[in-house]
Amino acid sequence: MYTYEVIVITAHTDHTNTFNKVHIRLMGTDGQSDPSFLQNSIGLAPFHKGAVSIFSVSSPTSLGKLLMIELQKKPSWCEDSWFLARVQVKSPEGDTYNFPVNHWIADKMVHHFREATALKHSDDTHHLCKKSRKKELNHRKEHYQWYVYEEGIPHCIKTESPLSLPHEVRFSFTKTIQLGFTAITGVIELNLEGLYNCKDNWTSIKHIKQAFHCKRTNISARIQKLWRSDAFFGYQFLNGVNPMMIKRCTVLPENFPVTDDMVFPSGQWRLEDEMQKGNIFLCDYKLLDGVKTNVIDNKKQYLAAPLVLLHKTPDDELMPIAIQLKQKPAEDNPIFLPTDSEYDWLTAKIFVRGADFNMHQLNFHLLRTHLLAEVFAVSLLRNVPMVHPLYKLLIPHTRYTLQINCLARSLLISDNGVFTKFAASGGNGLITIMKRAQSSLTYSSLCIPHDIAERGLDSVPNFYYRDDGLRLWEIIHRFVQGLLKHYYKSDAEVQEDPELQSWIENIFEHGFLLQNSTGFPTHFSTMDELVRFVTMVIFTCSGQHSAVNSGQFDYGGWMPNTPTSLQQPPPTTKGTTSEATMLKTFPNISTTVHGMATVWLLSKQSTDFVPLGHYPEGHFTEEIPRIWIHDFQEDLKCLSENIKARNKSLDIPYTYLDPAVVENSVAI
Repeated sequence: MYTYEVIVITAHTDHTNTFNKVHIRLMGTDGQSDPSFLQNSIGLAPFHKGAVSIFSVSSPTSLGKLLMIELQKKPSWCEDSWFLARVQVKSPEGDTYNFPVNHWIADKMVHHFREATALKHSDDTHHLCKKSRKKELNHRKEHYQWYVYEEGIPHCIKTESPLSLPHEVRFSFTKTIQLGFTAITGVIELNLEGLYNCKDNWTSIKHIKQAFHCKRTNISARIQKLWRSDAFFGYQFLNGVNPMMIKRCTVLPENFPVTDDMVFPSGQWRLEDEMQKGNIFLCDYKLLDGVKTNVIDNKKQYLAAPLVLLHKTPDDELMPIAIQLKQKPAEDNPIFLPTDSEYDWLTAKIFVRGADFNMHQLNFHLLRTHLLAEVFAVSLLRNVPMVHPLYKLLIPHTRYTLQINCLARSLLISDNGVFTKFAASGGNGLITIMKRAQSSLTYSSLCIPHDIAERGLDSVPNFYYRDDGLRLWEIIHRFVQGLLKHYYKSDAEVQEDPELQSWIENIFEHGFLLQNSTGFPTHFSTMDELVRFVTMVIFTCSGQHSAVNSGQFDYGGWMPNTPTSLQQPPPTTKGTTSEATMLKTFPNISTTVHGMATVWLLSKQSTDFVPLGHYPEGHFTEEIPRIWIHDFQEDLKCLSENIKARNKSLDIPYTYLDPAVVENSVAI
């Protein structure tokens, strides 16, 4: 008789235990054990939170090399859900086999889990393994189906509600409670419940300060003091929550007729010379042109499509020098200048900040991180089995993404969603913007080294998003390259992996909508192509999302700096603005409060946050991948220390790409 020691580890989170009966079968190259009921000495199944339970399973003959385990949970009186972390088996020959599960078992079906060694399709030669691989993917394709939410934007997972998602991709109990609690009480946490339904306009800046005083971060408090400053206005294009709009300007757009006399009235510089030196920068919000705007509380809202020109001064400040609020030059579309009256210039900057909020949320935040991360995840789940090295590498970077996106579709951009009801582009406008953004999406724009180069921003000083992002990209790239080269020894092996090719083909079809002009790969021909794409996926799901998400309350909590909507049209002549017209232009009190509560929620970190590079599930068990993971974590730790040291000398620290606060996945 051959006796195998079986160690069953239940996840150490709330509500993961089971009181049901659990049966296990061991399956190896030389045979299978009979199903064994796992129970302790008094006949109970001790699978409580965090339990490490040890059992014996016997077989009359050796099973050879273990390939997989078969598990079945049978209800004793009522069915429950059990989150099994992993199973370890010690054979009588002295070998130890690991079976990472990290899976909810909520039914009485038979489930199979493979031994932990990562295997490509060509490496998986045993007939049981081939059959299991095929069965797993067929099952996944039934449960993870594509859905066209709206033509012209990335496809998403088909589901009736977040609760109808498969258990394995849903929130933990802790995350569910915290997010639900925050969503319901966000306004109460901000102490704004008395203003929640107030449709009045703000009467003064002091009035706004009284509301804002209740909840602030160190940065948001600083921004309250700096929001009028031209230097800070320019700084936000580099290190605010949307560092994605700015690019170097070498030729003025034909629809932006700025002259030397306008921007350099003292004659100190010439535009042509400064452009050639690389000192002139442009932000062009043309994607917003002509977008149908919202109606909030029976009042039409307004959204500019501005052009902004900025100048890098000799003391390395980025200063706005001209703003045109509409795309087409005309007499009723003046170019606003810093030399204009205080409120003419300030109002122009407010319209830019309102445009930036809508562009940031729909293009750079929702589309380019959330929706693409969902495409990466659904394609992975449909096309790549759990035993594949790509699955093991990427599945931690999909944690909670499907559920958070389902919630976004139901709570933020649905007909009754917060964004739909309280943003200038809510309703039809948001779909228009997203379709335009999708049509302008390119592969290179998602790869930060290429994006920075294409925008001409390699040498801009004090650009911490670029500095930290490039170092983070390099660290991720080195990790991905080292790990994948352990499994793929040649370009031919990449080309001949059908699961890998199905993954990228699905992404190209459902994420990039078969548009060859975008530059996205339709297949992988080389190892370098694979490494670059996987690096982009991990960077998008972690660092890039953090860069455009985590600072939302820092920069948007003080409404005058980031209004979600504006109630008056852009001024058509100079000399017509004042503090009173500015206050009438700001969103009303209710719209402001809803905006503040939303960005407060989206900026909060959950207590079950998993930092970038941490892999508690232990999908990889082989020595070389674990060495690469260790080196990855050490590199991230070093980068974190460098960022913290740098930030000590900054007036406004840039923290959003510090690996210590970057989450592994799009989880909020």
